[in-house]
Amino acid sequence: MSTKYFYNLGKKKLFPICRSLTGKGNEKTLSIIKKTLGKLKIIKFRSGKKVYDWKIPNEWNVKDAYVLDKFNKKIIDFKKNNLHLVGYSSPQKNNLVEKRKFFQHLHTLPDQIHAIPYVTSYYKKYWGFCISEKTKKLFNAKYKSKDKFKILINTKFNKKGKMLVGEYFIKGESPQEILISTYICHPSLANDNLSGILVALNLVKHFKKIKNLKKSLRFVFLPETIGSIAYLNKNLNLLKKNVIGGYNLTCLGISSQHSYIPSKYKNSPSDFALKESYKKLKIKPKKYSFLDRGSDERQYNSPGIDLPITTVFRSKFATFKEYHTSMDNFEFLSSKALDDSYKVIKKSIQIILAKKYPKSKVLGEPFMSKRGMYPTISKKNNVYLSSKLLDFLQYSDGKNDLKSISKLIKLNLDETQKCLKILIKNNLIEI
Repeated sequence: MSTKYFYNLGKKKLFPICRSLTGKGNEKTLSIIKKTLGKLKIIKFRSGKKVYDWKIPNEWNVKDAYVLDKFNKKIIDFKKNNLHLVGYSSPQKNNLVEKRKFFQHLHTLPDQIHAIPYVTSYYKKYWGFCISEKTKKLFNAKYKSKDKFKILINTKFNKKGKMLVGEYFIKGESPQEILISTYICHPSLANDNLSGILVALNLVKHFKKIKNLKKSLRFVFLPETIGSIAYLNKNLNLLKKNVIGGYNLTCLGISSQHSYIPSKYKNSPSDFALKESYKKLKIKPKKYSFLDRGSDERQYNSPGIDLPITTVFRSKFATFKEYHTSMDNFEFLSSKALDDSYKVIKKSIQIILAKKYPKSKVLGEPFMSKRGMYPTISKKNNVYLSSKLLDFLQYSDGKNDLKSISKLIKLNLDETQKCLKILIKNNLIEI
């Protein structure tokens, strides 16, 4: 399947869906992903469940939402554009409000008069609508202060509902994993949401065909922030044990400068592999500081979590004018940009797969003597090899490849390879 195929899949099937943190839109999205990939594990988190410092919100679904004017004319209609309704709006049953109150619940972008903004209120009870600034000015001119508007918002909150996360795992020869994460919580927005999904689908299609994959690949499709928090809460021990790096995918579908936010300490295999990928593809990227974070790299790199995940994008979220507006549509998205982004990330994953990242299997320094790897009687000049093996183990944390370890322990690459073989033979490291 080509990038063009996924572009069309996004445009025809995924773009129209009203997604949020929870609800039928997410279920439908994951169903399409599952059908495309052939299989997908669906993980359910019940509403109200505590996940670290957060709680899974009640499941929210929309049946309809609109506003009628004094002439009983529908002037705002969710079914025409799902961005018209503020995400997680509470139900309103034919509520009559005067113009002043109605305008208090309208959201626009005064500096982008033709754009409908994307607005949410996930964790505070609220209702509202989003329209263009141009439309709001027309309303203001047309309707008088005493005119009343009928508000209908047919939404439902389910305390016994669920939040869904999709997971696709490609098992490799090593238990070491590369984590690829993208989010499924935005409604009809093309670059900021769908581009990450489409690139991830393309990556799955490519790597699942490869035999004898050196490392495992774990792909997750989840609601941003609360989805990654819940997923980490459930799987942290497994992820911390196996994940050596990975990529958070967002805003990959427009023809602007390739960019990235490195992991918190800028020293993960995914950081180095991405830079090497750009170099091989002759691309000059823009590097942002981790202080500029804003997507799920926040959660993966948080204290105590400490998964060194790198975020990859073209134009950074919140920096392009179409961001979180109706202008972020498929006229704005570029199939070529998606393909270019896919090639960069594919190359980065290939680089990680090709390298060895030794990881100690013993907590703390191992007792070498009982393995016959350290002299029981210490004499001058008889502990050289043993000390180098211990040096090797000190840097075997799953973050350093062989070349890096060779430099750190001041040993040539051939000798470093010998250390690797000895340590593998004695079941002290995994790669």
